[in-house]
This record gives sequence, C-alpha cells and structure tokens, in this order.
Amino acid sequence: MRKRLRLVGVMAVLTLFLAPVPAIARQEQSPPVTVPALSDWAPESGSYLYRTGARLVADGAAERRIAGTLADDLEAAGHGRVPVVPGGARTGDIVIDVEPAKASLGTEGYELHAGRRLSVTGATETGAFHGTRTLLQLLAQGDRIPAGRTVDVPRYKERGVGVCACYVHISLPWLENLVREMAYNKLNQLLVELKVKSDAHPEADTWGYYTKDEIRRLVALGERYHVEIIPEINSPGHMDPWIENRPDLQLTDADGAKQPSRLDITQPAAFDYYTSLIDEYAQVFTSTSWHMGADEYMLGSDFAKYPQILRYARQKYGPDATPQDAFIDFVNRVHAYAAAKGKKLRIWNDGLTGANTVPVAAGTTVEHWLNVATKPSQLLAEGYPLMNAAYSLYLVRGGFHSDTEGLYDQGWDPRSFEGEKLASSDGVTGAKISLWPDNGRGETENEVSEELWPALRHIAQATWGDPHPDTSYAEFTARGTAVGHAPGWRDLTRVPVADGTYTLTTDGRSLDAEVRRTADGYVTLRTADGCLEVRGGKLTLNVPLQPGAEATPQTCDATNTLQRWELEPARGGYRLVNAITRMTVSPDGGRLVQYPPDQRPPAVWHLS
Repeated sequence: MRKRLRLVGVMAVLTLFLAPVPAIARQEQSPPVTVPALSDWAPESGSYLYRTGARLVADGAAERRIAGTLADDLEAAGHGRVPVVPGGARTGDIVIDVEPAKASLGTEGYELHAGRRLSVTGATETGAFHGTRTLLQLLAQGDRIPAGRTVDVPRYKERGVGVCACYVHISLPWLENLVREMAYNKLNQLLVELKVKSDAHPEADTWGYYTKDEIRRLVALGERYHVEIIPEINSPGHMDPWIENRPDLQLTDADGAKQPSRLDITQPAAFDYYTSLIDEYAQVFTSTSWHMGADEYMLGSDFAKYPQILRYARQKYGPDATPQDAFIDFVNRVHAYAAAKGKKLRIWNDGLTGANTVPVAAGTTVEHWLNVATKPSQLLAEGYPLMNAAYSLYLVRGGFHSDTEGLYDQGWDPRSFEGEKLASSDGVTGAKISLWPDNGRGETENEVSEELWPALRHIAQATWGDPHPDTSYAEFTARGTAVGHAPGWRDLTRVPVADGTYTLTTDGRSLDAEVRRTADGYVTLRTADGCLEVRGGKLTLNVPLQPGAEATPQTCDATNTLQRWELEPARGGYRLVNAITRMTVSPDGGRLVQYPPDQRPPAVWHLS
C-alpha cells in the first residue's frame, strides 16, 4: 500500500513537470501578431472577448472622432455596428482615451490593455488612433484577444510612401486603398507628385491631372486616417508637365534651343509662376509641408550650356559664385515663400553636389535617394533634417523593384543610406518607399500592388520598431497574411462580368467582343479584327496620354498593357477605362476615342 502511494506521488510530480506549458508562458514567448510587431508585451491571465453588445466608450471630442472611425472600420471588417457611448465602461467594452499627461507615449505612441474590457490610450489623438489599428489587426485574427498590455511607440517620426503620379494618372480608388493600408500599418506620410487641374493656368492642364474635388476627397481621407498627404511639384527640372505650353518660361541654351523640362531660374516670371502653383495647391492640400523636388535639373546636360545662369549667380553673389549657386538660390527663394505660408520645404538630395558657395536654407528637409558627393553625414552635421528615400526602396513600373526580402534579411533600417551607413539615427527623420512610373506602360496599377504590399509592411516595420522581429522573411510575411488588408480596402482586381462574348452598345454604337479577364484583374476586348488598344499622339513615358487618341483593334498581345481595360460600373452599364491611360473610351463619329471624364461625359456601355 505504501509502495502504491509512493508511486502515485512520483507520478504526480512527473505530471507537474511534463504538463503542457501554460498559456501565460507561451504568451511571454509570442506577443500577439501585428504589423509592425509589438516589441513590448506584458501578458496577463485570461483574454478579452469581442462579441455582440460591445460598445465604444469615448468621452471627449477627440475620443469620439477616433471611436467614430473605429466603428466604421469594425463594420467594414464584418464585426457589426458598434455604438459609441460616453462613460461607464463595462465588461466587453472598448475604451478610447486621450491623456496628454502620458507624455512618455509621445505624439504617436499608445498603450493598449486587454482584459475583461479593452482600452486604448494615447497622449494625442493620433497616438490613440494608432492603437485602434492594432486592435483591428488583432480582431482580424479572431474575436478573442489574449489579456495583456503593450506600450508601443515609433522609433522614427516620418514613415512614408512616395508616389509619382507625375505624367501618368493613378486612379483615385487605388490611392484611397493606399491611404487605408498605410494607416493600418501605422505609416503616416504620403508624398505625392501629381498635377492638380489648374484654374489659374489652364494652358498647363495636360493629362493626367486630378480635379480639385478629387484631391479634397483624398486629403479628407488622409486626415481621417492620420496620414499626412504632402504635395510635390518638381522644379526647376522636370517641369515639362507644367511649361510645355509656356516656352516663355523654358530655359534656353546657348544655341537658342528651348528646354521644355527646365524652368528658367533667372526669370522673375518663372518664380512667380511656380509660387502661384503653390498657392493654388494650398486650396486643396492641408499639409504644412511643400515638396519642390529640386532633382535632376541638369539631367543629360550641364550648366555650361546656359551661360545666363552663371551671369545671374555672379550678379547676385559676386565673382566667385558658381552656376550651382543660382540653383540653390531658387531653392532658397521657394523655401522663404513656403515658410511665409506656414509650410516647411522638402527637396531631393542629388542637386546638392557641393559645387555651390551658397548654402541651402536651414530647416530644409533633404530626402536622400542618390549617392552623390555630399554625404548624409555631412548633411546631418550641417543641421538638415534627413529622410532616407534610398533607391534600394524604389518600385519602378517595368523597371527596378526593391528587393524586400534581401533588405529584411540584412536587417535594413533607416540609417542605411545610399553610399553610407550611419552609426546613429540622430537627425534621421525616417524613411519611405517610392513608386515611380519611368515606363508608364510597364506595369498596371494592380501589378504594382502585388509588389507594393510586402514593401509597405517592411518599411512600416523598419521605421516603427525592430527592423528584424522574426528570424526569417517567411515568418515576417506571415504577419501580413495574418492581419490582412485594412478595413474598407477594395479588391480592384475583381471583374464585374464573367468571361464570354458580348455585344457592347452605347448611343447607337455597338461592338462585338470576347471579354476575357487578365491575370492582373482587367479585361481584354477581342474583336474580329484584334484586341482593342489605345494608340496615337505623342508618347509620354511610353504612354499615349493625349485626349482624343483613338482605340482601335490591334494584334492581340497578352503582354501589351495598353490592351487591358477596366469595366467600371455605371448606372445601367459600364464605362470602358484604359488600364494605363486611365481615360474613358467613347464613340466619336465612326471612331472610338479616349478623354478624361471631366472633359467629355463618359459613354455608358451596355453588355448583352
């Protein structure tokens, strides 16, 4: 009997040591999955359960704004409509607090605590908002969240994406998707080089521009989701979208040839023209920053071909001045103008070659993308705020694509500039990825998205926290799969009709075509004579961007992106939008021609 008791005792001890590890211990090893990863997680026993009857408790005006956005996002994510109520939190509720006294959270950090109820606290409205993005990511993986607490504060203040919708037009739904995804992953800065249709300078309204109402809509979304949208008009180089019809403002070389991409920086009228555009953009953009580009002014040329620039520099700065001083002078005049309007200036770095005697105005943020003579460490030593916009982070349509996996495996972080790795992050504002359309027809928007989402999550991780939170890239990408897309994100690859042969009819014009979905979520329209394609007019970035260019059947080519079309739902039918030019096609006499929708009402095609 005593032997049996001793045996039972031994078995009890063994059971104690061999029992499964309690959930609380596992949680210590694995914080809940988010992007960016939580670096500070203190687990507690139990869990928070989101269920019917949950309420959003918000007392102040800031808290109610956050709760209102969260309520809409919860509904969009399939979690039902949650009421926003004041005070008196109970089990199962979600509590939103903005407490300025919690200064340790900074302007964007937050504290999240999950238990019988869940609370999100920030020292600012933006910080508390970021906490709600973490909550949405956790709920995307299930209604039960492990109990615990995190204090989550970003390492860098600028966490961005740059988009050059320059020359080409990128659809507004695509840009809206981007804003939602950025906010979901706690990125806070969208820098956009684009053209707003001008009332002051209608001669500059070449496609692809955006209407002011479209930009107001995008900016309002950015404000709601705490993503600052910073506009850029590149100058004094790359100005051809604005001055191709203004030869009086174009730089003239020693042979008398006009340079339609270069603004003549020696002319007062050129400066007045550019600053009038700043004023017009201020009507729709609310950002307190202005990006003037200032890159590649002499791309493919040199100052020696323009002796008037040297004369201007020496007249203003003395006999030792260089042509580069005239360039810096233009930058500094824009800086002063922007500052007077309450805006901080941003420029690219490649114009800072070191050949100038006049310094760039203090306070100008330099976005460093190219390895030139003036290194990042020198810019920091001179006191300039410095953002990492390295070319290794670029996605170019039909060209270079950032090696996101390689960067992750290297533990890339914002101290790693082109040509120099800094020992400290002091003075580095952050980093951004950049999307560029150097070959405008090289890829469609939907194809760009496939490359974008991993790169976007990587830059979010590298600028917010530990740049290498998982041992392998596969584990890191699994985070993105787990949290999914942002609530309200639209699948733009969904085609509204099945493959098949249809008759497309509008205003007495009919077209028989086989409609077939492409791999990137558009359609081809194969007629008896070939596949419908836009052709004609001057090519810009390899794209026929002229309104009035004709769509005609051509030899079908699965790689030809100009043969891809979006069937955009409209009342009673569909608009035909070219996947690359982003213009709608309508009948014009016996032809099919493309126009921007604000220039000619788009035809509505009925499919049968």
